[in-house]
Amino acid sequence: MAPILGLAQELLVFLGKSILVVVESLVFTFIPVPRKKVAGEIVLITGAGSGLGRLLALKFARLGSVLVLWDINQERNEETRKMVQEAGVAGAYAYTCDCSQREDVYRVASQVKKEVGDVSILINNAGIVTGRKFLDCPDELMEKSLDVNFKAHLWTYKAFLPAMIANDHGHLVCISSSAGLIGVYGLADYCASKFAAFGFAETVFFETFASKQKGIKTTIVCPFFIKTQMFEGCTSSCFKLFFPNIHSCVLFSFLPPKLGMLLAEYVGAFNFMDGFTNSKKKD
Repeated sequence: MAPILGLAQELLVFLGKSILVVVESLVFTFIPVPRKKVAGEIVLITGAGSGLGRLLALKFARLGSVLVLWDINQERNEETRKMVQEAGVAGAYAYTCDCSQREDVYRVASQVKKEVGDVSILINNAGIVTGRKFLDCPDELMEKSLDVNFKAHLWTYKAFLPAMIANDHGHLVCISSSAGLIGVYGLADYCASKFAAFGFAETVFFETFASKQKGIKTTIVCPFFIKTQMFEGCTSSCFKLFFPNIHSCVLFSFLPPKLGMLLAEYVGAFNFMDGFTNSKKKD
């Protein structure tokens, strides 16, 4: 009898929370959610030397953030820093970093912590594209795509997430792509890297949510072609995405985000791997 009562209690709690989340979602459908205040926040942007990274830097500068600019191209990154300072921000720091190299990421991250402080908003924006069909793409270019577009996210999270957790304050931003949601002809390696980046960012979000780390926020951005040098010459007459597909249904993404998380918590999605022992077995 006790187990049944326990299950009934869990169900009632879940239903009560679900009703509150649905009401909240309906309210914010008509009442705009207040914008996040980023004045004074230390914002690190990878790939800040051009394109979207530069645009983001200028936008955050106008909002009063302290900018930490990373790029592999020192000259372009310095140009961005000067543009940011001209926009009226004194706190702008440019660092040359090859985000595809783990040790370089850790080295420059340590330098940032000493010279600027704890990064509170991390924007993983750096990216490359080969634009070649799979069998026409050299191995080293495919590896580079994965290193820059995905693996770099692992290293920057490892470098900056612990301080965010300690401070219970931080925001993780993943610049993925619409090519991280659906396969695109001629972009096999790019799609693979962007799918990986999306999945990684979403999984870390689940981990922070399950750990009740409410001060850590996550944003995953999936843009289409942006008019930058990266996709120069690309055109499209039509592009359609149909949601929810079967994976969206499984991940509850057709629901309001908070309701989806409550349902995932209720069915035990955050504990699916608790009993996993294969990684503990010796070879």
